[in-house]
Amino acid sequence: MPTRDEILASTDRPISKTLKLACIVFAVIGLLVFFAGVFTGSERAWRAMLVNWLYFSTISSAGVMFVAVQRITTARWSRSIIRLLEGYVAFLPVAFILLIIIFLGKNYIFPWTHEALHVPEKQLYLNPLFLIPRDIIAFGIIMGLSVWYIWTTVRLDVGHSPEAGANWAKGLRERMRRGFQDERREIHSTHSLQGKLAVLLGFAFAFGWIVLSWDLSMSLDLHFQSTMYGWWVFMGGWVAALASFTLLTLAWRRYLDQYDLITDKHFHDLGKLCFAFSAFWGYLTFGQYLVIWYGNLGEETHWARLRLIHPWLGLTLTTVTLMFVLPFFGLMSRAAKLFLPTLVLFTSSTVVGLWVHRYLEVYPSLYYKAVEAPMGLWEIGITMGYLGAWGLCYIAFMDAFPRMRVTLMTSPYRDEVQVPVNPKTMEPLPAHE
Repeated sequence: MPTRDEILASTDRPISKTLKLACIVFAVIGLLVFFAGVFTGSERAWRAMLVNWLYFSTISSAGVMFVAVQRITTARWSRSIIRLLEGYVAFLPVAFILLIIIFLGKNYIFPWTHEALHVPEKQLYLNPLFLIPRDIIAFGIIMGLSVWYIWTTVRLDVGHSPEAGANWAKGLRERMRRGFQDERREIHSTHSLQGKLAVLLGFAFAFGWIVLSWDLSMSLDLHFQSTMYGWWVFMGGWVAALASFTLLTLAWRRYLDQYDLITDKHFHDLGKLCFAFSAFWGYLTFGQYLVIWYGNLGEETHWARLRLIHPWLGLTLTTVTLMFVLPFFGLMSRAAKLFLPTLVLFTSSTVVGLWVHRYLEVYPSLYYKAVEAPMGLWEIGITMGYLGAWGLCYIAFMDAFPRMRVTLMTSPYRDEVQVPVNPKTMEPLPAHE
């Protein structure tokens, strides 16, 4: 294993200015398209905002949740690559602001703002004075816990590392170093704190995204309801987060020339995760459809039927193919996980498939009389804007902090966390604690 300084030096290659420029151009295009939509009163601009918010926010939040799962399971296999996923947290504060903007245009998006609700419980639940604060609070808690958790992981590497990174984060790095103790104690105290934060984040992620998916996606159809809907939405984000993580890890290994630290075994493990959660997404999708089918209740079947007739049927079949058929059957073998072209193909299908998934959550419920599926300037332009904004956030994070967990890769105390200790006395804890 290389030393800490060697890892830091070998992973510090500046990110391409061309890539940064491309992200800026995409973000500006998206901003201009959105402003054009706002000033012309286009409903589609606001609705495309919601589609992409659901897409990028669920992926980013699920990525951080997967990082927290590494702590819950005390995983060691991912130490050299997990920082590449931690960068997803950088988009969440932007997503929080975008959520508030979406609510400013709620009259262009959500039917519950102007259509009559005949069910008393829904009148209360979908009352904007109740719905908007709870969604902002729910996402705020998810964002806050996510940022706090990633702060603890980055601080452990910044604490004893030489000053380096983007100038915008210099103050943050200085703050991380304040009160930093000896390495062994910091490893154990951080591990202890992360154990609590990871569990809290897990509850907030699951409960928060169930509420957000009901309020921002399922409620677009005032008559439809499904108890599996929330799981279906956030697990789509989960599998796409793993797929995009795989693609980024491939790109970073090549860009940093780190074939010794990022190995084929990592891609085998990531491929297995993508395969497994593609199967789980398929299970949730079929399970939800099966219950709707045999229940045969009009307030449920109309939602599924709408997506199985023109003009939505082709997109529905595309989603199932990209999200389940290709990654499930494609990644079934070990060879497909280790042969990089097939790994790229099947993980890319998931990343693209989830966008179509989000589109089908939103648009059929709002354009149920459409002869053709709306797709044009508003959808493409705003998607470009979100992609550019997400890329800028991710690049800013990766430019500012160490790109690998160098402390847990090189410290002689790194595996002591397998035996929990009291971070104050450094004495082993009894087994029941």
